Amino acid sequence: MLERAVIRVPGKINLQLSVGPLQSDGYHGLATIFQAVSLYDELTISRSDEEGIRIAADGRNEFLPLNQENLAYKAAALMFKEFELEGGVDISIRKEIPISGGMAGGSANAGATIVGIDYLFSLGMKRDAMERIGSKLGADVPFTISGGTAIGTGHGDQITPVLARGNYNWVLALSSSGLSTPAVYKECDRLREGLEVSQPHVSDKLMQALSAGDAKALGAALSNDLQPAACSLKPALRLILDVGMDYGALGGLVSGSGPTVAFLAENEEHALDLVVALTSSGVIGNVVRVSGPVPGARVIESA
Repeated sequence: MLERAVIRVPGKINLQLSVGPLQSDGYHGLATIFQAVSLYDELTISRSDEEGIRIAADGRNEFLPLNQENLAYKAAALMFKEFELEGGVDISIRKEIPISGGMAGGSANAGATIVGIDYLFSLGMKRDAMERIGSKLGADVPFTISGGTAIGTGHGDQITPVLARGNYNWVLALSSSGLSTPAVYKECDRLREGLEVSQPHVSDKLMQALSAGDAKALGAALSNDLQPAACSLKPALRLILDVGMDYGALGGLVSGSGPTVAFLAENEEHALDLVVALTSSGVIGNVVRVSGPVPGARVIESA
């Protein structure tokens, strides 16, 4: 019987985020194109004879809840309920994906937990079944399980894989403080008040760029309807975007609800130059280079 599994799960960026009008249920219809990138959290999940779910994390994440508010906890509780599992689990989280950064950090932990518990308890779930469980926890969770590049519709939780060519080099400007997703959507509604908001749609230009593996065309097609709201709440984001574009990025945008800013580079060498330029500019303290697309949550070690 397996006792422990280590699951690695990537963060995501939204190459496009099209946000429809506010609906009567309080949500917005979305059309988005996700790409999973090589910035990872690792979760170690261990079986226990003691009932209950216990969450721990490395010491760098003072803002990470270690209780029932944690999405990994919620995912474990849902899996135990759905499959009537016995005993309990201890979950240890090592985070690299920023908290409240627009990169699905919490959702990634939920996705990793679903994959890990399926593996530890030999449930034999298919990926689409895991994604259905994940959709009960949050709109981004299903994508963190599948990874790669995909279209998200509905609330972003209905996933369709995209056959994208090529590998893309990204530079991420990571902020020291996060943004509340509900607050960004509320600000988006405020900024669009009185305007006619079209239904969400996937960009043909962006899809063509992915199909061709054309980084320059992709950079020109990046878009995010939440970007004005994120910049309104955190004006420094505008300066970061301007600096990155001035230093030759093919394209740049706020990822999801922010405040992470993603810049597309021509190649690995260009990405390294962009990291140096952004760091030396002084407008952002934490800059990392990643690539995508990468697979979703995967078990990388077990015992």
